Amino acid sequence: MAKKSFKCKLVTPAAALLEAEVSYASVPAWDGLIGFLPGRAAFLGKLGVGELRLDMADGSGKGGHRSFMVDGGFIKMADDVMTILAERAIAAEDIAPGAAEAEIKAIPADADSTKRLHAKARASTMAKLASSKH
Repeated sequence: MAKKSFKCKLVTPAAALLEAEVSYASVPAWDGLIGFLPGRAAFLGKLGVGELRLDMADGSGKGGHRSFMVDGGFIKMADDVMTILAERAIAAEDIAPGAAEAEIKAIPADADSTKRLHAKARASTMAKLASSKH
């Protein structure tokens, strides 16, 4: 019988944010979203900015999901263990309602267009996750 979950670890330089069994992960790679299921071939990739969505595994199939805003880092998947080393990650439930606006306001006036686009992508993800909280 095929395995129905894999271990996922989410770590930043400041803290280990998650270690859990998940049934599916949608990961924002630098070049677009990529999905992961149990039994996937080994993978190593670069993270981008966006929502990391994890469908949590439990025995009944009703595990719910968790979302994080991630910004940069790397992902490794091998032997049904996903390790996400993110430069920055914030759980959706920890994003304050005004955080997206604060991100936009924090962009220096002399920032180049790449930094502006990066900050706007981060703010957009934060706004989406903050508005989707229950």
